[in-house]
Amino acid sequence: MNIIIAGDGEVGFHLARSLRDLDHNITVVDPDEGLLKRLEKESDLLTIAGSSTSPSVLAEANVGDCDLFLAVLHDESVNLMSCVLAKRLRARRTVARITNAELLAPKHRDMFREIGVDELVCPERIATKEIVNLLNNTVATEFFDFSGGLLTMYLVRLDSHTAVAGLSVQELVQRYSMLQARIVAILRRGETLIPHAGLVLAEGDLAYLISRPNQLEVVKQVLGKEDVAVRRVMIVGAGRVGRYAAMALEDRMRVTLLEESRVRCEEAAAQLRRTLVINGDATDIELLKDEGLQDTDAFIAVTDSSETNILTCLHAKRLGVKRTIALVENTGFISLSQDIGIDTIINKKLITASYISRFVVRGDAVRSKWLSGTNAELIEFNVGKRAPATRHLIRDLGLPKGATIGGIIRGKETIFPTRDTQILAKDRVVVFALPKAMEQAANLFES
Repeated sequence: MNIIIAGDGEVGFHLARSLRDLDHNITVVDPDEGLLKRLEKESDLLTIAGSSTSPSVLAEANVGDCDLFLAVLHDESVNLMSCVLAKRLRARRTVARITNAELLAPKHRDMFREIGVDELVCPERIATKEIVNLLNNTVATEFFDFSGGLLTMYLVRLDSHTAVAGLSVQELVQRYSMLQARIVAILRRGETLIPHAGLVLAEGDLAYLISRPNQLEVVKQVLGKEDVAVRRVMIVGAGRVGRYAAMALEDRMRVTLLEESRVRCEEAAAQLRRTLVINGDATDIELLKDEGLQDTDAFIAVTDSSETNILTCLHAKRLGVKRTIALVENTGFISLSQDIGIDTIINKKLITASYISRFVVRGDAVRSKWLSGTNAELIEFNVGKRAPATRHLIRDLGLPKGATIGGIIRGKETIFPTRDTQILAKDRVVVFALPKAMEQAANLFES
């Protein structure tokens, strides 16, 4: 697939690196020549310095032969205009990153499609949904629904309270037969492992499980997890994510929003009805204590500084806060943040990549999720009528190394497949794969 990425920084570069690993032809358009030279040094990607709103620059990028045009600059108006121009110059599909969630309303989406913007992605709104979901389900540090909730992915840390550490995957299955779930990946000290029967689980592992939603109580029992009743929330950072999260939570929780910028505080206070908005420095630990941090059930740090978010979450943990969520924009900090005990990491680059991924993978991809701290992905595929996967049992499919099938949805039925399972046309299959295995795995489900 020929893909053009118009960006102005790390979001575009992260997408370029991720999609390059899936063997697509990538061209990056960016106004900053210095950043492009850095990208060229570490990859063989084609780069063009210039504005994505310039027809001549887009022509130089061969936009007329483009299968997918991605505009992910920080300025949503530039993204929208870039997509309109790209579509007029015969790009087949366009996706624009936006920050104003109001534009996601159906009436606006239809309008944008009419002028050439096929898809809109708002990482801030998706991040807000993840935060709200995580406060509703405090057992997992990350989770994601497939097929309308028929299957759910949980990320769970195996800590000192779990009895499964020291068991092999096979022993886990045999000892806890009531657990209808499958471990699709283990993140151990920054390394992504695909489980096999003999893999021994260890304390500190981050386990990605696929299960039915009604299995949550069993998951808690087996892994020694307890729900945290979240009634009081402190949010640090009144940017879009912080304000969206406060709006989503303030009707049912006691929310405090702390922000250093007085202008942002005034904007937040005008939007929020029940949230206590405080103008102050999040790195002032005494201020946090004075505002009741030690009595808070969940602490959410979403300032513009990854370092501030990480440090304040660590302070919150030390003061006994049971649930911490940090916005970490530097992907190099994600594994470190997980290792030092921050419960959940939110990263807008991964959010954007997850949304876009289903447009670039072969086969009929319905939903996708890039996994924090890894370069791996979970994708839900619709199985085509003449797909190779329908001709053989799973053991004979030739599933590539680096890929595994986490679950199958057949109508309203969910199936955890064995080697003797037969995949059928119209099934939906959730696949975990490392980048080098994704394209080959996707080919199995395409007609």
